[in-house]
Amino acid sequence: MGILGDSLDKAAANTATRPIPKSAGAQMRFLVKHEKGSTKAVAQRLGISQRTVERYVKEQIKRPRKELAARLIAEVTKDWQPRVRERARKKAADTGGIVIETRARFGFTAAPGSTDDGRIRLITQHLPPAYAARLFDAQATGATEQQLQDIAAEGLQEIYFKDRGRRADGLQVEFTDIDYVELDF
Repeated sequence: MGILGDSLDKAAANTATRPIPKSAGAQMRFLVKHEKGSTKAVAQRLGISQRTVERYVKEQIKRPRKELAARLIAEVTKDWQPRVRERARKKAADTGGIVIETRARFGFTAAPGSTDDGRIRLITQHLPPAYAARLFDAQATGATEQQLQDIAAEGLQEIYFKDRGRRADGLQVEFTDIDYVELDF
């Protein structure tokens, strides 16, 4: 995906209450169980042969190559504790909101006489549940990275720059040149 989509996935993964399995065999067995016993499906997900998956499951191979180990951890993390993740997302969308920390270039379209030159800012801001819900819904429906950025920019515009409508009426914020984004909920 993109930087914002990956940050949403990482934040969801951080809600896990237990660590993922440590050994490659245990990770493979988890994936096979998640794929309803299909070693072929796991092999396709990881880009390896079905026989290799079977050998990891039986502990005939114990140490994967670095690339495979990274793919294996990424795939297990995607599927680990889905109900816990869903509960955390629901809580963020209903009551908790989401915290966004970013370093990016923010440009402005504002009233005549004000500057519209974009500049790099480091912002840490809590966004209300409505923006969290919009981000989760957009990600679930397969929104593009730009659409996710637009939702985040709108949230930062309303909460951080406009202070919930108390100042800077008519200000439009552009969220570009993202250095990094971290989300937490």
